[in-house]
Order: sequence, then structure tokens, then C-alpha cells
Amino acid sequence: MTSLQILMDEHRVIERAITALTAYARAVANGADAPRQDLAGLVGFLRDYADAHHHGKEEDILFRAMVDHGMPMDGGPLAVMLAEHAEGRRLTRALAELAADDAAWDPEQRRRLLRAATGYARLLRDHIQKEDRVLYPMAKQMLPESAWQQIESEFSAFQAAPWRAEQAARLERVAGEFAGRYAADDEAPQ
Repeated sequence: MTSLQILMDEHRVIERAITALTAYARAVANGADAPRQDLAGLVGFLRDYADAHHHGKEEDILFRAMVDHGMPMDGGPLAVMLAEHAEGRRLTRALAELAADDAAWDPEQRRRLLRAATGYARLLRDHIQKEDRVLYPMAKQMLPESAWQQIESEFSAFQAAPWRAEQAARLERVAGEFAGRYAADDEAPQ
């Protein structure tokens, strides 16, 4: 099931960006004057790759197929996943507000940044584990072969758009650049 492998591979890219985000936030919280445009770049990655690209495929293709085959959207695992996607968007908005300010970092902003970044990292790391270890195996069990054929077809169409493939590749490079710039000694958020 190629689509699930694609989603899990994207999780690894997202985890690298989360590690960079938390390292950036810790540096700022500890007094570094890290450029806000780096935070803006990380927010752009979260919005364009983690949310629109990755969560978009989950919500519009995989989750819809699961609902079509009997899983409720308003309760159970899908409701939890969607609520976590919404919470991630809320935290991303908080990070975007901090990135948009062009003043020097003040102590309260440094605290807000650390709270939002570590909150986002905790949320997404837990969310990714639930999907990789629970939701995706559940989808493998519950969906018939015909559903998987449709999912694979929709994933292929999604991935095949040249602009989308170029954007995903660019964003994966961005995640790698930020991971190199803001390397963390410990990948677990504190």
C-alpha cells in the first residue's frame, strides 16, 4: 500500500522540521536573536507541507475512504485525528503571529514561542505515533482492496501534478536546511 508508505515517509520529514522548530524556539527562549524569517520559513513549511500537503491527503483521501467504509467521522479515531489537525493549525497560527512581528524578541514573546513550538512538537509527535501505529494499521484491516485501488489512484493523481511535486520537493529541502541550521542534541521536546 504505497499511499500509507508515502504518508509515513512524510511523517519523517515533518519530524525533522519539528526538531528544528523546537531547537529554534529553545535558542530564542535562551536569549538568541535568531531571525524571525527563519520562524516564518518554518511556519510556511508547517502550513504548506505538514498541513496542506500531508494532512490534506489524509483528510481528503484516506479518511474519506474510511468514512465511506463505516468509520464515523464525528467520533472515534478519525474525530481525534481531525481535532489534532485543528489544534496543530491553532498552534501554527500562534507561531505565525510571532513570526510576523518585526520588533526585537521581548521576554514574553520568547516564552510564547517556546510554549507554542513545544506544544506543537508534542502534539505532532504523539499524533504521528497514533497514525503510524494505530490508524494506518486499522485502515489496512478495514478497507477492501477496491478502496485501496481508489486511494492509490487518488494519491497518484495528487502527487502527479508537476507543481505539487516541485513544491513538495522544495519543502522537503527546506525542512532539511532548517534541520541542519537548528540541530538539536535531543529530538524529544522538553
